[in-house]
Amino acid sequence: MNHILETITSKKLTYEQKVMSLAHMAEDTLSIINIPEKTQYYFDLKAIDDLFEGHAPYRPRYMMPDYEKYIKNGSEFLRINPPTDLDELLNSLLILYKHVPSITGFPVYLGNLDKLIEPFLDGVSDEEAQKKLRLFLNFLDRTITDSFCHANIGPEATRAGRLILELEKELQNAVPNFTLKYDPEITPDDFAELAIETSLYCANPAICNHKLNKETYSCDYGISSCYNILPIGGGAYTLSRITLPGLAKVATSTEQFLHELLPDCLLALGNYMNERVSFLVEKSNFFETSFLVKEGLIHSHQFVGMFGITGLAECVNTLMGVGGKRYGHHDDADNLADEIMTIISDFAARFPAKYSKISGGHFMLHAQVGMDYDIGITSGVRIPVGDEPENIYQHLRHSARFHRFITTGCGDIFPFESTGRKNPGAILDIVKGAFSLGSKYISFYEENSDLVRITGYLVKRSEMEKFRNEQVVLQNTTHLGAPNYEHNQLEKRKVRGL
Repeated sequence: MNHILETITSKKLTYEQKVMSLAHMAEDTLSIINIPEKTQYYFDLKAIDDLFEGHAPYRPRYMMPDYEKYIKNGSEFLRINPPTDLDELLNSLLILYKHVPSITGFPVYLGNLDKLIEPFLDGVSDEEAQKKLRLFLNFLDRTITDSFCHANIGPEATRAGRLILELEKELQNAVPNFTLKYDPEITPDDFAELAIETSLYCANPAICNHKLNKETYSCDYGISSCYNILPIGGGAYTLSRITLPGLAKVATSTEQFLHELLPDCLLALGNYMNERVSFLVEKSNFFETSFLVKEGLIHSHQFVGMFGITGLAECVNTLMGVGGKRYGHHDDADNLADEIMTIISDFAARFPAKYSKISGGHFMLHAQVGMDYDIGITSGVRIPVGDEPENIYQHLRHSARFHRFITTGCGDIFPFESTGRKNPGAILDIVKGAFSLGSKYISFYEENSDLVRITGYLVKRSEMEKFRNEQVVLQNTTHLGAPNYEHNQLEKRKVRGL
């Protein structure tokens, strides 16, 4: 009750943020999910985590509507006819976005925006299109007040994509988070260089390895939230995670960790995730009542369960002992990390995940990017901030080694000196090399830019400073970003030069 009152009377929350917080509290008064004693032990140990999904799942965590189908057919439920010009298109999208739920309360995926917009640019001048798109993008940033929101462009170069990139550099918006789907055989160098140059002004877009990611599903994929690779027309039922350092701290030996603790904890998490998925599919009635299902914009058989992993670095360093060899720097440490990830990957490949047809009846691994309460825990399979290899190429080779295990999203973040803005072609060469090795996702920002990537999402330094000074801020992800930025000393990320 005190927590409820604190939320109601808070001076640091907007009205909307209070309403959403109170809704989560109401949901958490229920005890719907069966949690056996062993599973609760791992929760108490902070070795597994439901990432604030709530105690009674009533909507999928992440949703990837088929926006192309919506544009083609319109919506009977929303009384929207198929758009015939750019104004109608943008208006139609804004209306649908309002009705796409997720764990955040906002849409986490806005579609392949350049491809949605491109056919409606015929007969529209660049100047006129920019005015309309500027209003559209600003509306998204000011009304989707959560940075776990994503839009995609590419891999083909488009006029719409160029206009979006030029506007993003000007607008400096935190929402949406953009990704360029990049394939060197499809994406022209000048288009990719424009994307990289833009990112060095506003930390947007990130770059994903389209050639690798397109093989993930039997259907097209999209990138949502931070960098979740999910099937279009579906999404993710749930994302729960194993926090490896919590488990390593109670291990009596490396052998006991590998052959007893880790398999037991993985099984507990797998069973817990199946409980969540079962309630959502069988009892919540979401898929029976949503117009998104009835109009074919999403399909229950195209949802997956995301099995998150975080803190691999600290887990390995703990098991190697004080003063031992470190993850990202020594073969023995990296070989142990590889062994841990192989056990996790093998578990995911054989554990029967309920209602997961699109993924062959199994959960999909995800390099979970971290929460504001993750103090001293490095996101996913990344190397800890402040301990990065001096050589960026060594860093990227290490990343590729561990990206190979991850099916629904894994990436690395690289701040660059301001001189990088003058030579995006050199950074593109780095991207090409990293992707040829198997890296799946890379993002950049300039060392002094206001917009920075926290773990996978964008927050403005200026907004974090307001929040620290007890001021109300528009985007609730600033609440997550400010403590994460401080706790994990993200200002100490190694700045790269050319």
